[in-house]
Amino acid sequence: MTLRLQQDAMERKGSAMEVGARSDTGRVRENNEDSFRLAPELNLFVLSDGMGGLESGERASRLATETIVRHCRDAQADATLAVFGKQIEGVSDVSNRLASAIRLANQVIFQAAQDSGGKDGKGGMGATIVAARFLEDRVCIAHVGDSRAYLFRDEQLNQLTEDHSFVAEQVRRGIITLEQAGRSRMQNVLTRALGVEQNVDVEVTEELLREGDTYLICSDGLFRELSEPQIAGILLEATGAQEAADSLVEHANHAGGGDNITAIVLRYAPKAAGAIGKIGRWFKASEDAS
Repeated sequence: MTLRLQQDAMERKGSAMEVGARSDTGRVRENNEDSFRLAPELNLFVLSDGMGGLESGERASRLATETIVRHCRDAQADATLAVFGKQIEGVSDVSNRLASAIRLANQVIFQAAQDSGGKDGKGGMGATIVAARFLEDRVCIAHVGDSRAYLFRDEQLNQLTEDHSFVAEQVRRGIITLEQAGRSRMQNVLTRALGVEQNVDVEVTEELLREGDTYLICSDGLFRELSEPQIAGILLEATGAQEAADSLVEHANHAGGGDNITAIVLRYAPKAAGAIGKIGRWFKASEDAS
C-alpha cells in the first residue's frame, strides 16, 4: 500500500515551503511499520519507523508520530506546558520542545509495551524517530535511532543526523569502513530507540535556512537501497517536492524494496509574486494517515 501527499505549500516571509511525502510497504514486507505526520500549521514534520513486528511496529510508530504532534500543538496553545526532561543548552526553545515531545513519545511507547506484555513479558515494541520544525531562519531537527534527515544544498547531499546503530558507532570509532558497514548483517541493530527504556537521550541539531535548500526526512528503507549520489541525483532532477518523494520511493522499490520506504521532501524557495499558500490535499490518505 502506498500513501502519498499531492502537494502542500506553506507561505513564509518572502518564501514558500513546498512539501511532498510518500510511504510504501516495499516489495518484501506484508505491512507498513513506517508512520509520518505533517503539521504545516506548526511547520512540523515527523517520521517514525516501528519495530516489534506486525501490529507492534505499526502501533509504536503511530504512537510516536501522534504523540509528538499532539504535544507540540498543546505547547503552541499553552506556552506554560511543562517540558519533559532536562533543558538542552545552546539550542532554541523549539528544539527543546521537540526533544520534550520525543521523550514523552518514548514514555508512551514504553508503557504501551509494558501493558501489552502480559504475564510472559513479550510485548516489546519500539520505534525510531526524526522530526523537523521550521522557524523563520532555521530548521530544528531531533532524532533517535537510524531514520535520517538530509540537506541537499548547492547540488551536495549532507546527512544531518547520526545513526544510533551498532555499525554506525563502529564507523565513527574507525573500526570498520562505510563500505563494510553497508555489507554488515548488523545494520538493523540500534543502540538507541523509542520505547526500549523508560528514558531516552534525544539528539538535536539546528541548521540555518537558505533559499533553494531541500530537506529530506526518510526511513532506512530508502537509504539502504539508494546511495547518496543516487538520492542527490533524484532530488536534483525532480521539479517539485512531491515528484521528488515519489521518485525516491519508486527508485528504492526498483532497487529491491527490501523494507518499508518513507520519504518527506521539503523545498524552501522564493515565493512567486501573487502565489497563494495552499492547504495540503491528500490523495489516498488524510493528514493523519500512516
